[in-house]
Amino acid sequence: MAGPRVVIIGAGVVGAALADELSAAGWTEITVVDQGPLPATGGSSSHAPGLVFQTNSSKTMTELARYTVEKLCSLDVDGQPCFLQVGGLEVATTADRLTELHRRHGWITAWGVEARLLSPEECVELHPLVDPSRVLGGLLVPTDGLAKSVLAVEAQIRQAKERGVRFLARHEVLDVLQSDGSVSGVRTDQGEIPADIVVCCAGIWGPKIARMVGMNLPLTPLAHQLAWTGPVPALEGQTEEAVRPILRHQDADLYYRDRFDRIGIGSYGHRPMPVSVDDIRSVQAADAADGMPSVLKFTEGDFADAWTETQSLLPATREAKIEEGINGLFSFTTDGLPLLGESPEVKGFWVAEAVWVTHSAGVARAVSEWLVDGYCSSFDLHECDVNRFEAHQLAPEYVLARDCQNFVEVYDILHPLQPPGTPRPIRTSPFYGRQQELGAVFLEANGWERPQWYEANAALVEGRSIPTPNDWAARYWSPIVGAEAQTTRETVAMYDMTALKRLEVSGRGAAAFLERLSTGKIDKSVGSVTYTLLLDEDGGIRSDVTIARLARDLFQVGANGNLDHDWFTRHLPADGSVAVRDITPGTCCIGLWGPLARQVLQPLADSDFSNEGLKYFRAKRAHIGSVPVTAMRLSYVGELGWELYTTADHGLKLWDTLWAAARPLGGIIAGRGAFNSLRLEKGYRSFGTDMTYEHDPYEAGVGFAVKLDKPDFIGKAALERRKAEVKRRLTCLTIDDPSAVVMGKEPVYDGDRPVGYVTSAAYGYTIGKGIAYAWLPAELATPGRVLHIGYFDQRVAAQVADEPLVDPSMSRLRG
Repeated sequence: MAGPRVVIIGAGVVGAALADELSAAGWTEITVVDQGPLPATGGSSSHAPGLVFQTNSSKTMTELARYTVEKLCSLDVDGQPCFLQVGGLEVATTADRLTELHRRHGWITAWGVEARLLSPEECVELHPLVDPSRVLGGLLVPTDGLAKSVLAVEAQIRQAKERGVRFLARHEVLDVLQSDGSVSGVRTDQGEIPADIVVCCAGIWGPKIARMVGMNLPLTPLAHQLAWTGPVPALEGQTEEAVRPILRHQDADLYYRDRFDRIGIGSYGHRPMPVSVDDIRSVQAADAADGMPSVLKFTEGDFADAWTETQSLLPATREAKIEEGINGLFSFTTDGLPLLGESPEVKGFWVAEAVWVTHSAGVARAVSEWLVDGYCSSFDLHECDVNRFEAHQLAPEYVLARDCQNFVEVYDILHPLQPPGTPRPIRTSPFYGRQQELGAVFLEANGWERPQWYEANAALVEGRSIPTPNDWAARYWSPIVGAEAQTTRETVAMYDMTALKRLEVSGRGAAAFLERLSTGKIDKSVGSVTYTLLLDEDGGIRSDVTIARLARDLFQVGANGNLDHDWFTRHLPADGSVAVRDITPGTCCIGLWGPLARQVLQPLADSDFSNEGLKYFRAKRAHIGSVPVTAMRLSYVGELGWELYTTADHGLKLWDTLWAAARPLGGIIAGRGAFNSLRLEKGYRSFGTDMTYEHDPYEAGVGFAVKLDKPDFIGKAALERRKAEVKRRLTCLTIDDPSAVVMGKEPVYDGDRPVGYVTSAAYGYTIGKGIAYAWLPAELATPGRVLHIGYFDQRVAAQVADEPLVDPSMSRLRG
């Protein structure tokens, strides 16, 4: 198959790799254009230092890097290798960093890449230039190394050309052409090229290209300093380009690599130096100025501290001088992840942006699969989808602030609950003022200020058995979390659920539309609420949602984020019979849960909230005092109660009305910390953490939400094949040691063999044990089996448990 006509804009490490991957998949009607010469086009790929460290807190990013390493190791140009697999060494010079290296070792082990922790002596043996008195330990990944990015570009160009791909150097793109909402080609300074698909791989110029189709790309080019020493006497006579491992000294925001008898030094320790994409010269202008447009003048003053620290860590460099340096431009995003996918408004316009050399070939493989098959089967891309952002996350002020902060934090030790800095607050619920009065400790979720606990509940701790977790787990934690969780099960609690994404789906075709997109039966009576899944064609879980039928042609969807909105929008029927609207900004929600919830709500309501009046997983409209609400009888904490929705203008009145009734009964306001503990006790999954695109419903333990007897839905055919082939399971583990609370992403061991990884974890204050959900081989997911979780430098005993851990009969929910 020749495939559609594709134009790839940019022939750097991403564009060249994508042309190679697409042509290998059988698409050959491909043209790659670049404003620069080939293979060194003048973008970031042309000056990238090439260090490839695979360790990342994101499983997806590690897997993208691993594929890149494997592919580049297989490539050469006339016998010159495209990858020098010298290994990657991270060293610790502080106690905190040594602890962090244990955490990083856990990640890379969890994601299936070989790594080992080293003593100071072993670090120096591998990298003799390191001062042994400075180093406390290290982490070695033997398969890390140096990517020769320009050679890799050339090698992949050659392969793609052999399959018929056309490469056009020195063609500057002036516009992306459109027709009836789809791309039709590109216009360059040397003419037009027709296309059915245009993929922007323009790197630091990406936002400029994206603007041509009205797309706001949240990417900022920032200058990053790279300097080279002159000859280092201790390296005299080194004839190989690199013999020592690439080296990271993250305590000082530095990294190092060999270049024969010289050392390359990269620094993230200087001030952020953002550059507007409109101020980056074109390659033609740069030619005239004798320099690459992605390279700015080296600012020596910004490098002074880096050089001083280098001479301390690597004493041999004291006999050398800095001979050359650049301020090289790289792409940064608001969350540090790539931007991949199709424009939400212009069909056929795709981006593969903010991709460093480390992940380049992996990203190309992922985007190639996505284009050819309609989904990516090799990688879970939900973290990388360009349509993941909320509206405020595309604001220029926000993008600049967060991108600069991400530059500063590249090597920082970040806690998984650590909220971003500025700009905050951005989104607040109608209850924000009341929450402040109660001493709410706010974290952040999609821009929302979300309480983790309330200091007003401090007195609840007295007399309760609430163990203190280990130091790492005790950050962004308080014993109040435990008191709030226990009180929810004892009396009643109010939870701010406003951060939950809410979509309205309406129109004469709405029921059929939702039936087609989801695994459950949606075309039921008005008032029904259905927990269901959205799937890819291969049966992978795209999301789990609740769908409430509020009228014949009106549904409210409890979604997981903007990707769900994007998914619905992309599948809208062309006849206009369905409309999808994000109603989150204009609405709010309070979860009222606990055994006394009905005693709070019924006296305030104008309709029957008894078990017969509103059964479990049913919804209705009512008034709570003077406030009109949509009440849904469901609970993510496993207690009797309701999600109560109203418009934002009525939110404060709803809060005050419920709170006045709850307080005399011993009710409380509770935060997200308690919520997370309670939901794990009930075994409720969280999309994006416990299950993602790579998992199917039967593996994830949500097969009950799949109705294979209903008419066709997206992913049904794949599920019929996969149902009998479950090889792994999302499994509940309990931990007896109350101080051994893990946080997620740790490896799980069967003996000395790593067999899986933790997803969500918390302490269960009802059961008095730690809880960790983990992906394990199906044969190990047997209740009673003892495994171990690798937590920093410890092995924590954990036992496979039946789930749910609390109220398996569901009597508390259905009472």
